Amino acid sequence: MKYNSIKPGQIWLDTEGKRIQAHGGSIITVGDTFYWYGENKEKTKVGSGIWHWGIRCYASKDLYNWEDKGVIIPPDEDDIASPLHPTQFVDRPHIIFNQRTGKFVCWIKVMRPDGQKSTILISDHILGPYTIIKKDIRPLNMGAGDFDLVVGHDDKAYYYFERVHSELICADLTEDYTDVSGYYSTHFPNIQPPYVREAPAYFHRKGVHYLFTSGTTGYHPNPSEVACAQSYHGPWRVLGNPHPDDPSCTSYNSQITSVFKHPFKKDLYIALADRWMPNLPLLVREDFTNGQQYRKAAEIYKSVFNPEINYEVKEEDQIAMSLDIDTSVSDYVWLPIRFVGEMAYLDWKDEWKVEDYD
Repeated sequence: MKYNSIKPGQIWLDTEGKRIQAHGGSIITVGDTFYWYGENKEKTKVGSGIWHWGIRCYASKDLYNWEDKGVIIPPDEDDIASPLHPTQFVDRPHIIFNQRTGKFVCWIKVMRPDGQKSTILISDHILGPYTIIKKDIRPLNMGAGDFDLVVGHDDKAYYYFERVHSELICADLTEDYTDVSGYYSTHFPNIQPPYVREAPAYFHRKGVHYLFTSGTTGYHPNPSEVACAQSYHGPWRVLGNPHPDDPSCTSYNSQITSVFKHPFKKDLYIALADRWMPNLPLLVREDFTNGQQYRKAAEIYKSVFNPEINYEVKEEDQIAMSLDIDTSVSDYVWLPIRFVGEMAYLDWKDEWKVEDYD
C-alpha cells in the first residue's frame, strides 16, 4: 500500500508490506533522501532470548513510504561475547556525519552484565558497511545509558547521555566523533529511578536548545519532560510536560527517541517515539474517566514526578518494568511539535500531513 499521511500509533508497513523495524530510531538526511534507522526487533519474541537482529535502515523521499534498505549493521551470530551478538542488549543507535573525515559515525549503547557500555562504528556510506573501531568503552569512565548525538552549527559534536541511575551528562566529542574529549557538564541530578531522566532527545530552534527526556520506568511509559537552555551545556530550565492532552501521564503510551528537523520546511520539528507496549489503550482527556488500566499509574506518576510532592514509591505501587515483552510488534508515534513562546507541545493527532506545514 502507499501512504499519504502519518498515523501515530497505527501499524506502519514498508513498501514491501512488512512491519517497519527501526526502534529507538532516528532520521538522517543525505541529499534529498531521508534515512530512518533503528533496532531491528523482528525476532525479539517473548522467550526467544533474542534482543535485537542488528540495525535496520529505510529510505524515503516523503517520510510516509519507506523502502527497506536492509540490516546495515548485522548481528554477530557466532561470537556470544561480541556487543552485536543477538542476545546482547543493543539499544538506541545514533549515526552522525563528520564533514572533516567524510565518515558516518555510529554509537550504540549495550547493556552488558558488568554495566552499560558503548560501541562505536564508522562507515563511508550511510548504508554501510560499518566497522567497529571501539567497543565496550565507558565514556568518561561512566556507565552510559540512553543517549543522543548532536552535531552543532560549527561541526562540533556533543554526546548527551544518562549516567545510569544518577544524572544527565553533556560531553564534548573529539574532532573525529569517535570518543569524548574529556570536557563535560552534569544536569538533572536525581536520587534514583524513576526520577532519573533518560532518553534525551535534543533539538535546536531559534537560538534555544531543547531536550525531551523521560523518567526511568523500563518499557512502561511515563510522563515526558521538556527543558530549554541557551547553550549545549545548559544550564537547563524545565518547562514541563509536553503532552497536554494526556491525563494518563504516559506520553500517549510512548517514549520519545529523537527529534527530526525537516530540512526542507521552515519550522517543522517531528518528535519520533516508540510505542513499546501497543496493547495498552490510548486514553486522551475525553475518555480517560472511563479507562481502568492507566488510572492507578496516572495517580502514582502525578505524585512521583511532581517536584512539589515528596512522594515515596511504595512496594504495592511499583509499575511493571519487565523487559520481557514482544517488541517485534511495537509501533511508532510521530507527532509535530507546536511551539507557544519557548514551550514545546505535542498534541495528539490521529492523522497528519507534512504538506500542512510551511
